[in-house]
Parts: sequence; C-alpha cells; structure tokens
Amino acid sequence: MTVFHNLGFPRIGKQRELKKAVEAYWNQELSQEALQQEGARLRQAHWQLQHEAGVKWVPVGDFAWYDHILEWTTTLGVVPARFQHPVGSSVDLDTLFRMARGRAPQGQPAAACEMTKWFDTNYHYIVPELEANQSFYLARESLFDQVAEAQQAGFEVKPVIPGPLTWLWLSKGDSFSEGAGDVAKLQLLPALLTVYIEILERLAAQGVEWVQVDEPALVLDLPPAWLQAYATAYEQLAQSPVKLLVATYFESIAHHIDTVKQLPVAGWHIDIVRAPQQLNAVVEALGADQVLSVGAIDGRNIWRSDLDALSRQLQVVRAQLGSRLWIAPSCSLLHVPVDVSSETGLDEELKSWLSFAVQKLEELRLLTALLEGTVSDADQKYLLAQRSALQSRAHSARTHNPELRAKLKKIDQISRTRTPFAERIHVQRKHLNLSAFPTTTIGSFPQTKEIRQLRRDWREGNVSDAAYEKAIQAEIERVIRFQEEIGIDVLVHGEAERNDMVEYFGELLAGFAFTQNGWVQSYGSRCVKPPIIFGDVLRPAPMTVAWSAYAQSLTTLPVKGMLTGPVTMLQWSFVRDDQPRKETCQQLALALRDEVLDLEAAGIQVIQIDEPAIREGLPLRRADWEAYLQWAVDCFRLSTSGVKDSTQIHTHMCYSEFNDIMQAIAAMDADVITIETSRSNMELLEAFEDFHYPNDIGPGVYDIHSPNIPQQEWMVSLMQKAAQKLPAERLWVNPDCGLKTRGWPETQAALLEMVAAARYLRQHL
Repeated sequence: MTVFHNLGFPRIGKQRELKKAVEAYWNQELSQEALQQEGARLRQAHWQLQHEAGVKWVPVGDFAWYDHILEWTTTLGVVPARFQHPVGSSVDLDTLFRMARGRAPQGQPAAACEMTKWFDTNYHYIVPELEANQSFYLARESLFDQVAEAQQAGFEVKPVIPGPLTWLWLSKGDSFSEGAGDVAKLQLLPALLTVYIEILERLAAQGVEWVQVDEPALVLDLPPAWLQAYATAYEQLAQSPVKLLVATYFESIAHHIDTVKQLPVAGWHIDIVRAPQQLNAVVEALGADQVLSVGAIDGRNIWRSDLDALSRQLQVVRAQLGSRLWIAPSCSLLHVPVDVSSETGLDEELKSWLSFAVQKLEELRLLTALLEGTVSDADQKYLLAQRSALQSRAHSARTHNPELRAKLKKIDQISRTRTPFAERIHVQRKHLNLSAFPTTTIGSFPQTKEIRQLRRDWREGNVSDAAYEKAIQAEIERVIRFQEEIGIDVLVHGEAERNDMVEYFGELLAGFAFTQNGWVQSYGSRCVKPPIIFGDVLRPAPMTVAWSAYAQSLTTLPVKGMLTGPVTMLQWSFVRDDQPRKETCQQLALALRDEVLDLEAAGIQVIQIDEPAIREGLPLRRADWEAYLQWAVDCFRLSTSGVKDSTQIHTHMCYSEFNDIMQAIAAMDADVITIETSRSNMELLEAFEDFHYPNDIGPGVYDIHSPNIPQQEWMVSLMQKAAQKLPAERLWVNPDCGLKTRGWPETQAALLEMVAAARYLRQHL
C-alpha cells in the first residue's frame, strides 16, 4: 500500500503565533515557561492537523525557535567562544537566541553568528562556526522531549534531523579555507558521527522506527572527497537500530547516482517537482529493499497540482516498487503558508487555483487514493473541483495581456548600456557634491507601532486618504530632519508607507494578488507575506514618485528613490508556473524601468534598486548558472539603463556569498553596491578585492539584526579593513541592511556612531 508522509510543517502558526511569542519573550513581556507552553501548543496543533489529514508519521524536529540549523548546531554543542558557554554543559534557549542576535551572557555585545540563505530559498539559517579541534557532544534534549511529547499524544513519529554532511558543508570557521567544499572540515566528521550515532540510538530507545535525515547538499556539485565522505558516514550510521530515510530536495541527485547506490540506507526522498528527470535513474539505482519517497507536490509554491497527471506518472513507479513507493511534498512545507481557507479577501476564481500547506496534505491524500484505486464519492467531488480549477487557470483571460505581449516581442531593441562607470562617476560626484566616505542608509527606518496601526486603519477605511497622506508626510519629514541633523550625506525617506519591500510594489502592479494570512518564515521571528504573481505584470501608474518627490522637496541634500529589483520581486513572490521565470522577470523589469525614468524626471538624483535575491536565485548546479545570470543581469540593466550619467544607481545585496558570481555582479553596472559584511567581519570583501570590482562599494559596518549599538571604533576598524582591500575613494559607509525592524532609540544611537566613524575616516584616511 502506498503511504504518504510529510517532510516538515510551517512552525509559525496561522496567525504567526510563534513570532509573537518569541518577540514577547525577547522584550521580557513573556516568561520562558509561557514561551515553551506556546511552542508545545503549536506543535500539538500541527501534529493533530497532519494526523487528521492521513499523514503516516508526524514529523518531529521540524520545529525551531529561530531556524532548524541553529537548533541542530546547539544540539551538537557547537557554541562560539565569544558567547562564554562552558564546553560540555547543556545549551539553553537564551544561548541559542544570543547566537542568533548577538550579546554575551551578561548582556555585553557579542557579534551575532553569520546568517545566510538556505540553498536557493528566501529562508535563512545561522551558519555553524567551527574550530580546528571542534568538539561535539549532545547538548540539548529538545528533540527527545518532543518525540516523547508526540508519542504521549498518541502520534506515530518520524524525527527529522539535518544530515551530518549537509550540516558540515554549510559550516564555516577561521581554521578552514573559504568555501563550503573545504576538505579540511571532513577531519571533524568522525567526532561528529559519534554524536549522530548516540542520537540515533537514543531515538531507537524511544521506539522510533524511521528517522528522516535531510541531505540537500547531495544535489550540489560535490568534490570527490565529500562524495566519499557520504559513503563513509552512512556505512556507520546505517548500523544504528533505526531506519534512515535520506531526504534530498531542490535539485536532482542523478549526477551522484554511483554514490546513491553505495549508501546502505533504508530509503531515499527525491524532489521531482524541481528535478523530474531524476526519477527513472533513482528508481533503477534502488536496492531491493529500499523505499523511495517521491516529492510530487510542490513544497515551495502555492498552485494546485495536476493530480491526474501525477497519478499517471507514478503508476509506472508503483508497478515497479509496490509498497516501497511513498509520496510526499517535494520539501518541507515551511516555505508555504498554512491554510488557504482563511483567505476571505481573495476572489473565488483565484482562490480556487491555490494550495497552501493544509491543502497540499489533502492533495497527497487524494493522490494516494488515485494510486491505490480507493477514490471515494467525496474524493471525486474534490477531484472535479481540482480539475475545474486547473482548467479555469489555463484559459483565464486575466493571466495574459496582449499589449504587453507585443511589447515583449520588441524587448531586445531596448538599450541596456550606459556611459562607462569611470566617466559617469566623475559627473555624479560633482553633481551630488559628495564627501569622501559618503554616508547613507539602506532605505527603511523604524516602523513604529503607530505607523503600522496607521496603515491598518487606512486600509480598513478608518482613516481618510487625506489624513493618511498627512501622517505619512509627517513621518517622512521626521526622518529627513533627523538625517540632516546628524550629517547623513545621501538621505532616504524612510519607507513609512511600505508594509514590505516586495508586497508594497506588488499591490501597485497589475498581475499580482495578495493574501491576508499567507505568512511564511524568512528568518527567526521575521515573517513575510509573499505576493502571488498570477498574470502578466504591468505598472498602471507611478508607485513611489509622489513620496520620493515630497521627501526631496524638504531638503537640498540628495534623497534616494527606493525600489525593489525585478529578480528580488520574482524570488520573493509565489510566481506563476505556466511560463518561464525569465519572461515574468522581464515584465517586472519593464515596469520598473518606467518607474526609474519617472523618478529621474521628478528630480530624484539617486535611485536604489535592491537586488538581495540575485544570488539566492542562482541554480544549484553550476551547469545552469550562465543562463540564469545572463537573464537576471539583463533584467536589472533593463530597469536602470535609461537614466542620465548624472543619476546615480545604487543596488543592495545581503546575506549571500558573492565570490563565485562577481563577474555577473560587476556586469549589473550599478554605480554603488551596498552589501552585508559586518557579521562576516568584512570577509565578503575578499570577493570584491580578488575580482577587482570596478564600481563604488558600501560595506555594511553594523548588523541591523542585532540589538547591539555599534561603537565608532568598531566601525572604523571595519572600514580600515575595507580600505586595505579596496580604494578608499570608492568606499561608502552604511548599515548592512534596512532599519525597519529596529527601534528609534537604537537607530538614532547607531547612526550617530556611524556618522562619527565616517568623519574620523575622512580625517585619518
């Protein structure tokens, strides 16, 4: 009999209950006991929901207070020395939070651990930090406690843990060379496996039959030494009393099929949504007793699946494998919202096209029934609705715009080139009258409770348009005056009118739709509500010009126009899957090009087009990089290339490794790029140095995700490091990201220190 299971469930809750509880704890408004109770309540609710849907084993271990890699890092006892944790002792929840946010035990500042993207998603993880002689030990009991918790509630469980090679691949350390593929890290594998074996034995003692071991690193282009390490590691782990299901996702493992054949594990999970071509190769490579879990339902997007087509595809596999065929989502469902039924604001046609986590479990149940031939009358009604929704979407007039389609056919006739940077930068410096080490911020200023409430009241009709505009203008003036007073060189208007850097623009573009409760976790307590791109994208009217022009009217200093780039809007939305992503990105680029030109015509001399997701969108296999980078860079240049030489184009990128795509970043030809470097202690600048990056750079001098107030001396030292790597005349001074999530007092204090650091640098460098 075919069974279906789940790789992981959204942990935040339908109404972001986990986010609210964690932030209340951080603000000392909630006790740790109450926080733990809320976590337990959410886990129970999610287990019950999955059980009622028919999931064979509820996943345990997918819950995390910040992110799942940090949970596992602390479980293994890996805590950097600056957090003053005694080696060998238990790691408590406060230590976990300090690693994510900064602070030593007595409240003293300590640099937070580095954060970066989880493969090619917008979910982030805290990077494990290793030493050359790193010790590992079982430092937390939370996994075992949660297994017992689920069992006591009557659920069959399948613990979910990061695989040893993936966890090691994602780690970093001063003793290791740059790059995840450093073979020196493999020297730590024997000690690491000792703890893994202890954990598996503990789980077996709890009566666990299956353990899901997530190894998404196996889809990457791995060096031979790492492939051999997989064989070595799993020969040992397979001796444990539990059955191991090695889960891979986001790409194919067919290129490592010889390694796959070697591993003596009980089963494999593969993602046929992202890599359908691997199915036959993996089926042929299976051992006689091995299970194959097929990730058939898209765990990263929100469209209904074609269950009839999937059933036809998998019937062939079922005939070969029988009960050894399992089905599942392609990956953990943490990347999608919880339940579409709570969306009361969407029109019924569009809503019928969507499938969130709860609905994806129902799709898995129906797919199982189709495979088993056990479709009930109630199932038939659901299947008819599913088929009707697919037909509706395929033939809906609202998804295609003939005028835009005609424009796209002539897109190659639009120039993407500007005057060479070496020439136009002199025009810009004279035009903008900038000092050495010019200061700016990344865009957003603190979004106070009052501002958020104002936006809510306006949306609900409780505040008139005139009153809303007046209040936002007052906040813009507050932000402008503050920046003038402390001596910022290039100002921003603060973005008080914006709920989210993608959602704001999507609300003003045709082809987008929005949910009320479609929250997904980005990092820690940060949740986003990705827009849905369901049709062709057009700009009906200017989106930012009025607010930017008003801000510029208040000052003689340059004010940046702030836009989100086409690739980031693509990556951070749920994107239509009925056409290539490149075409959707070109539509976004054309809309932004019109906005850029309107900003310039309104007197905005500096325009920032943020592209933090350009590295995130990079395919996981190198063979696919060139095609992606070509259209991604082209779309950015399509957005920006129409401006005059005197108009300065900025872009911003954060929490990504740039070393391997520097040529593409340079090809974007932004006049100034601002990047996150504070958490990595300026390590990221090595990429810009080695490549001899030709344009201006603003390395972030303080970490906005930490509540710590950076000191002038710290920021000066970081910029001095930067000046050793790059020409001082091309350096800007700025935070590493937007200030939206910070409070006003800490923002004011931090920016005062930053401006003081810039003044010191002007005098001494």
